[in-house]
Amino acid sequence: MTHYIYLVRHGEHQDAEHGLADGPLSPRGQRQAELIADRLSGLPLDAVWHSPLLRANETARAIAGRLPSVDPEPTALLFDCVPTGMTEETPAVFEPFFGSVTEAEVEAGGAQMFDAVNEFLVRKPGDVHEVLITHNFVISWFVREVLGAPEWRWMTLNQAHCGLTIIAQKQGRPWTLLTHNDTGHLPVELRTGIPDALPV
Repeated sequence: MTHYIYLVRHGEHQDAEHGLADGPLSPRGQRQAELIADRLSGLPLDAVWHSPLLRANETARAIAGRLPSVDPEPTALLFDCVPTGMTEETPAVFEPFFGSVTEAEVEAGGAQMFDAVNEFLVRKPGDVHEVLITHNFVISWFVREVLGAPEWRWMTLNQAHCGLTIIAQKQGRPWTLLTHNDTGHLPVELRTGIPDALPV
């Protein structure tokens, strides 16, 4: 008996390169959403949860289109957020990132992710398959939590748009990272959202 959580970053949203905080999926983002929907369509899903932001909502709807028996539900626990600020352990190279982030935003992000971990990383009886459609930093935090890495390490983890990360827990065992940022369902031209291009 295994509890699986499929973490999916939303598809690319329109005009993201112009600094818009949210928006509908771009044509490329729509295609990404369709392909992750195809990838997940054979699973016996119990639930699909998503961030209330439009780009995550539209990605969830694409998945629901392939799985009409599942009704995606929004949750504020999956909002985009900054989980921590600078700490004594955080390498100085990351300091510029926090220049525009307020203490209130960091406090709210930390509280959100504390609640999200307590809500979702809880073992449920039987075989469970849940999809969480959310944002880069949120997925990074879940992966960091499962690996037991230092808090600042979420900053070193990145996910492509509609990349797939899978965590799982067998009865009596700790949560395990099965795969991170799997983009096998996406052709090369649709692998967007990673800050540094991969060499292969």
